[in-house]
Amino acid sequence: MNTAMEQPRKKMHPHKFNLYIAIGSIVMMFAGLTSAYIVREAQGHWVYYQLPQIFYWSTAAIIASSITMHLGLKAFKSRQIPKYKALITTTLILGTLFLVLQAYGFYILYGYNIRVDGNPSESFLFIIAGLHGIHILGGVIALLIVFLRAFRKNIKVYNATGLEIMATYWHFVDVLWIYLFVFFLANQ
Repeated sequence: MNTAMEQPRKKMHPHKFNLYIAIGSIVMMFAGLTSAYIVREAQGHWVYYQLPQIFYWSTAAIIASSITMHLGLKAFKSRQIPKYKALITTTLILGTLFLVLQAYGFYILYGYNIRVDGNPSESFLFIIAGLHGIHILGGVIALLIVFLRAFRKNIKVYNATGLEIMATYWHFVDVLWIYLFVFFLANQ
């Protein structure tokens, strides 16, 4: 006879499961693109260029936004709603700032005659960073929805699942950018 009580299984929320599947797919896409970059670089006829300093600032903005997202989730869970609102607003501003700085960085590169239709190294840069930008844009839109919900009159249910999903996605695109930024710096 088994005297140990069985622990009930914790089930993962279906939206979290879907997010993890999506993250896995995105990781495979960017792994494939950066692998193709390396293979194409080895074939020769490759142009090397310096990334403008603005990309360092955009990287700082997205890292800061990940910190404010984490703190905002923590504030929501402890029901510190004014603090949560301030942090989610800051996260939205920093995410938007990241996109603006990235766009300006590519404007600078375009001024250096580095174009998407130029050398394969230039095309890879624009395509890889552009795809990441699309994922960030999706995250900023989701942050905007979270922001609007935060400023509704009353929060009646303190269910953090949606915010946890948003935070996981936001941290993921942050880490993804850090990987891509280091990758591009190492291949200048």
